[in-house]
Amino acid sequence: MDVSIIIVNYRSWKPLLNCLESLLSIDKTKIDFEVIIVDNFSNDREFDFFQNKFNHFTFIRNNANSGFANGCNLGAREAKGNYFLFLNPDTIISPETLNTLYTTYNNHSDIGILSCLQVDRKSRFFYQKNIFPTLVQIFGINRFFYRKINKKRIDTIFNSKEELFYPDWVTGAVIFISREWFKKVNGWNEDYWLYFEDVEICRKIAQKNGKIAVSRNTIILHEHGGSSRNDFETEHISKTEVIISKHVYINNNFNSSTKTLAHVLLIVFILIEKTFFSLLSLFLFFNLKLKTNRYILKNLCSYYINALKNQTWLSRRSVNYQKINL
Repeated sequence: MDVSIIIVNYRSWKPLLNCLESLLSIDKTKIDFEVIIVDNFSNDREFDFFQNKFNHFTFIRNNANSGFANGCNLGAREAKGNYFLFLNPDTIISPETLNTLYTTYNNHSDIGILSCLQVDRKSRFFYQKNIFPTLVQIFGINRFFYRKINKKRIDTIFNSKEELFYPDWVTGAVIFISREWFKKVNGWNEDYWLYFEDVEICRKIAQKNGKIAVSRNTIILHEHGGSSRNDFETEHISKTEVIISKHVYINNNFNSSTKTLAHVLLIVFILIEKTFFSLLSLFLFFNLKLKTNRYILKNLCSYYINALKNQTWLSRRSVNYQKINL
């Protein structure tokens, strides 16, 4: 088996349908591949329908919603391919994309992870000039000003017209990696429930002298947010987990001189921001986006209390948190 395509799903059946139908258009005479869908306990009666409709694909029912990293690792354990393509359920692949990724990866022995250009339905390309988070860039507003101040330098790095360009990290929506490299970095880190696990796996590969590359020769349609923000509850949980995962990333990757400062600044900045927008939502009660902040603030207060109590930055939803609290 050449490639195992691994998709982690949680109640994203509508975009998943489009994704799986696009995979049916790939010519299997050019490349031998399998498709593995790991459902993170959607528990909404759709699993059996999809399993019957796409009976040539492998469906795995996870026993809990254990997060993206856990779902990816579960799919990889069942995979037969020499290469893995981790793909979001809200993506649509063109018939030639898989072969392009496979050929490009094999033609560049220095690549550890390969991705490709991504575009949404409005033909807007996703920002992929990604640099590893630092103390300066871990906060959204700081990151904005950092990019503005360093725009010329960043554009110089990524302005090549070559087939490939090399960011520090790529989004987990489209990641092509060999089984060998996957084993070298011990797969996805299950400290994370959702978000930043893609940054960390890229960092681990970079530390072992592997390159992170993006191919300009193929494009994938990506309906950003279609797999993580498909209802109000899922949205405020996923937005909370973005912040929690920042803490996990800081704890795992920042040095001792900046780690504590980064945690403190993130806590202060986020609590001030969420408190302000929560109060504002009481007056603009018709605005659902503002209302989300109240739930995020509640979730974060619970998380920070738990972090102090148990002396861990891990999300209570993450597999590794559950392991240490058995």
